[in-house]
Amino acid sequence: MSLANHKVAEILTVGTEILLGNIVNANAAFLSRELAALGVAVFRHTSVGDNPDRLAAAFSDAFETADIVVTTGGLGPTQDDITKHVAAKFFGLETEIHEESRRRIEVRFADRELPENVERNAIVPCGARVFQNDNGAAPGICIERDGKILIMLPGPPHEMQPMFLDYAAAFLKSGRVFLSRTLKLIGRGETSVESALRDLIDAQTNPTIAPYAKVGEVHVRVTASADGETAATALLSPTCDEIYSRLGTHIYAENDVTLAEVVVCALKKNNFTLALAESCTGGMIAAQIVDVPGCSAVFNEGFVTYSNEAKISRLGVCKKILAEHGAVSAQVAAAMAEGVARTAGASVGLSVTGIAGPDGGTAEKPVGLVYIGLHINGNTQIEKHNLSANRSVVRKRTAVFALDFLRRHL
Repeated sequence: MSLANHKVAEILTVGTEILLGNIVNANAAFLSRELAALGVAVFRHTSVGDNPDRLAAAFSDAFETADIVVTTGGLGPTQDDITKHVAAKFFGLETEIHEESRRRIEVRFADRELPENVERNAIVPCGARVFQNDNGAAPGICIERDGKILIMLPGPPHEMQPMFLDYAAAFLKSGRVFLSRTLKLIGRGETSVESALRDLIDAQTNPTIAPYAKVGEVHVRVTASADGETAATALLSPTCDEIYSRLGTHIYAENDVTLAEVVVCALKKNNFTLALAESCTGGMIAAQIVDVPGCSAVFNEGFVTYSNEAKISRLGVCKKILAEHGAVSAQVAAAMAEGVARTAGASVGLSVTGIAGPDGGTAEKPVGLVYIGLHINGNTQIEKHNLSANRSVVRKRTAVFALDFLRRHL
């Protein structure tokens, strides 16, 4: 089935445990991202409990506006796994055992006793398309009727995600290629980025442009559709080039490349080594650096110097500076950066000190005040931020801004 006439989707997550808050509905977020990459607009997320009448009503409501409905959950062997049975009734279909799925279940449990009712996983509506489950027992199911598409996927993310990527997405593409480039920016907010690109967004057809706010960052996804990857790439290039011409100084990478990867690569290129002194971030910057394979070539040491005593004993920060200016100050950030570079024998010292809150702020030094220190090539520079957010977000944004401060000076 081509996507040419199927552009609107609804994601319907099934399970009372979602409504009770026992699990976080991460499936909807994953499916929204992947459908967007296919050029499918998701208009609504709906969650419904394990109730046949409510699920049938949800199907009816979803297909009033959506061409494609994607469900997760309710495909298993227990009595509250109702999705495929309600769907069969909704479309007026009988059910049957899908022999290939039953065979795969028997192979899966070949070295142990079959659990009770496990073969119920192999029940599917008659005539439905079946997506095999490479990571579990319940197959995925696709029903096409009257120009509508229903795709039913298992609930566990480790089963649902590969099934969608390997089978459902390929079915939805049906020969049409959807290609995306995600440009990652720091230093401008979502509103500012959208304003800079407003004329491009207003005129968009193919490719499409979508800005997304992240913690400390903005991502701009540009998606093109064409009959082949070469044609899609050719459509993407002019639009991405124009975005670079407007926002290039703020773009640090594309697609899956992380900020920490960019920093580690730049450190290697310059033959630099890095040492970190973190106060309010508590090791968040070091954790991101260590996530990068090969970081040991450039990362010497990291210190979490939360107390004044630690700043003095570990980094050699002068007591007088702390007394005169306080721990959250440009002077202490500079001393921390210089001290950690000296202590670790690194060519680059990066430090952060700030007030993450919710307590500890004053009129002169409010919650969210952060100083970043950078000692590089014998010079020390300071960057100041006033961040309005809760404790967790202040810490995360500080880590992002510190890495970007370093990136811009490498």
